[in-house]
Amino acid sequence: MNIGVVGLGLIGGSIFKNLLEGKKHSVVGISRSVNEFNVSKDYNNLKGCDIVFVCTPMNVTLEILDKLNDILDEKTIVTDVCSLKEFVSKKSYNYKFIPSHPMAGTEHQGWEYAFPDLFEGATWAVTPKNDTDMKDFEVLKTVIEELGANTILTTPQEHDKAVALISHAPMLVAQALCKNIEDNELAQKLAASGFRDTTRLAMSNVEMANDMVVMNRENIKDVVRILNANIDNLFDSDYKEEAKKIKSFRENLYG
Repeated sequence: MNIGVVGLGLIGGSIFKNLLEGKKHSVVGISRSVNEFNVSKDYNNLKGCDIVFVCTPMNVTLEILDKLNDILDEKTIVTDVCSLKEFVSKKSYNYKFIPSHPMAGTEHQGWEYAFPDLFEGATWAVTPKNDTDMKDFEVLKTVIEELGANTILTTPQEHDKAVALISHAPMLVAQALCKNIEDNELAQKLAASGFRDTTRLAMSNVEMANDMVVMNRENIKDVVRILNANIDNLFDSDYKEEAKKIKSFRENLYG
């Protein structure tokens, strides 16, 4: 297949490098800053692609999807990798658009940190539109699985609620924990691996983090309310017994 990747940051760059390494497909990248073989600034190079991955920041994704509408034909499958799905699912295009989101990443950003194995064992959420031909989904699924990920089908609304619980609110909490120690020099000196691991998400790409908080604000607020209630309940309960239950739940979740 002919596959295009628009935006070669951590996610797009990792998709691009993986597909090049696999040598099963012809791959073209679109980037303003990356100067590599098969990478161009010209979107017209995407003509004739069977699949196009749009891996740009969320705040410009709709603009890119509109731009592709004048370039790609009706047979091309296009997917995005935004961490929010409802806002990209409201519009139809001439091509076959199937929104998706790989649950993968690191605290780093950019082409230089992209690596082919980023998606190995990862979950890749896909939110097909009502008019999606499931044959097209199967084609996209095949490539996602070649990248090493496992697909899971859901709706845009349920996806956005779920990522608020497991990604967006935790990032906000990690940032708040860092702010907690801004004025405590001793705490900064004592902070070790536990604090570092707990606050890793505070290292998130600032542009991406801003998009998450601005665009998923209501779902995040709901999660923070739930979090506050759970903290209060822990204080008011038999903490030792509740901690045992939480430890068991965590072990069952991750092994």
